[in-house]
Amino acid sequence: AYPREATIHGLFEAQVEKTPGAVAVVYGDQQLTYAELNAQANQLAWTLRGHGVGPERIVAILMERSLEMVVGMLGILKAGGAYVPIDPDYPAERIAYTLRDSGAEWLVTNRAAELRTPALPFAGCRVYAGESVPEQTGNPPQTATPEQLAYVIYTSGTTGKPKGTMITHRNVVRLLFNDRMAFDFNERDVWTLFHSYCFDFSVWEMYGALLYGGKLVVVPLMTARDPEQMVRLLRQERVTVLNQTPSAFYALSQREMEEADAELCVRTVIFGGEALAPGRLRSWQRKYPDTDLINMYGITETTVHVTYKKLGEAEITSGISNIGKPLPTLRAYILGDGQQLQPVGVAGELCIAGEGLARGYLNNPELTAEKFVDNPFEPGARMYRTGDLARWLPDGNLEYLGRIDHQVKIRGYRIECGEIEARLLAHASIREAVVLAREDEQGQAYLCAYYVSDEVVAVPELRSHLAGQLPDYMIPSYFVELEQLPLSTNGKVDRKALPVPEAAQTGSVYEAPGTPAQLQLVEIWQDVLGAEQVGIHDNFFMLGGDSIKAIRLVSRINRDLDVTLP
Repeated sequence: AYPREATIHGLFEAQVEKTPGAVAVVYGDQQLTYAELNAQANQLAWTLRGHGVGPERIVAILMERSLEMVVGMLGILKAGGAYVPIDPDYPAERIAYTLRDSGAEWLVTNRAAELRTPALPFAGCRVYAGESVPEQTGNPPQTATPEQLAYVIYTSGTTGKPKGTMITHRNVVRLLFNDRMAFDFNERDVWTLFHSYCFDFSVWEMYGALLYGGKLVVVPLMTARDPEQMVRLLRQERVTVLNQTPSAFYALSQREMEEADAELCVRTVIFGGEALAPGRLRSWQRKYPDTDLINMYGITETTVHVTYKKLGEAEITSGISNIGKPLPTLRAYILGDGQQLQPVGVAGELCIAGEGLARGYLNNPELTAEKFVDNPFEPGARMYRTGDLARWLPDGNLEYLGRIDHQVKIRGYRIECGEIEARLLAHASIREAVVLAREDEQGQAYLCAYYVSDEVVAVPELRSHLAGQLPDYMIPSYFVELEQLPLSTNGKVDRKALPVPEAAQTGSVYEAPGTPAQLQLVEIWQDVLGAEQVGIHDNFFMLGGDSIKAIRLVSRINRDLDVTLP
């Protein structure tokens, strides 16, 4: 059960009545109480209504991190409209596409954001937050209903064009308020708005704070990117609820472990956005044993979060990405070919049904029909095909296995890169790891592992570590050590920014050919492998060789050396 007739801004207004004088939002040395935030949002809402904004009308918001950004989103909701967040740092082409595709006729911005986007192609009505009519501060009459749009968030699409996911008030309300809530959020909590408001994790952060009477600390962009500054902010603001992508948290945790004291007030850390390596939480767990570590899986199309798992000693030791069980109002299915239910332990596509499902994709009925399909187990209902791989564990929890489109074929074998990553992370010295499939000049696929380590680890040691657990075709041809993994603006690993490996690392000491026969063989190897240098002790497969290249190699040796190898 949940308040089915409530709207996001209606719940906020109810909280304003309870705690009007409490601090609602903080940015640097600026702050607003609940009453002040409500009044400023109301001023904007009345202005927007005067310009024709109402239910099902889309309003773009272009704002840097600030108090005005929060005012802007609440003001649009109070006007009855739905907001489309746009980051001023986005490329001009993406900003233009979002404005064009969303069909927004209004743009809420401020002078600072406008200066950063001087060539903004927008012919509609511009409304400047903070410059609204001051005398109208009362709550506007509610016009939006729970089933109407609250926001549209654009995410990357496989076609190369972003797609706008349409979320209703009811989608959000049932996530934060139901009679089986696993969290005990309250007015004493201090939250960080760490993520970009273009990433739906921010929806959880913003409304989790403001609809429960907590304080929301808007994290400056440079602070969010700097673990040292972020640790300082957590201490100064006495933050109690912290939401992080795993990649961002690993760097934050490492910096916090350098502090001698244990003065953080964080009572709950909530992970989401990408696969978690539980073993990386060990040091935090030891320093802050009373902090609840919660792993949540979610996607924009199912309204932020889908599952919940509180991590204990068993989960941290296991090293698997245990994402737990579906949240109230949602159901999960693991399906194989032909939409057949998969048994426990067998991987399949994770599909989600229930009241968190988005309405669909804005102006994209074909993609909506492809991803939001009829639920074969519940007539008349829909389910969302996530494109993620998972499997049921014997205890009824789910294990996340990665993206289906991260499956690759190497030497004819289908491989889950996430499995290799998990094995690398089981090494005591490896802190972070990502495995990609790349193609060489001949178009042949090979595996490349990128890792961040606490100490120098020899490549042969890593190969030996993996060889004890994985077949040879799953051993990466390349190992690239990085000081840190590149992150996107949403705090996820930016796979496109990972460097192309310059040379395979075999771990063997180079020894040049010493005989005419060795010289001939080395030249053939270099040609077949596309390698600049091959030593007489190098391993063919460690240099990126595979079964197809091996056939080519044998053919060349037979022809050029006039021998007959099988």
